[in-house]
Amino acid sequence: MANPLVTYLREAREELRKVSWPRWPETRNNTLLVVGISLFVAVFLGLLDLGLNFVLQLVLNR
Repeated sequence: MANPLVTYLREAREELRKVSWPRWPETRNNTLLVVGISLFVAVFLGLLDLGLNFVLQLVLNR
């Protein structure tokens, strides 16, 4: 009987050969999309934080 770890690694390697890896243009486009959305969300949340902080300061300083 084969070592379970060796069997697992062989089967994992076989499965990785079946994977349809994305081509470079698709990878680049998806990466740029993720970076763009991340920047948008960061700016949006930063502006929301500034706005809520401003409103809170107005309420507390009355």
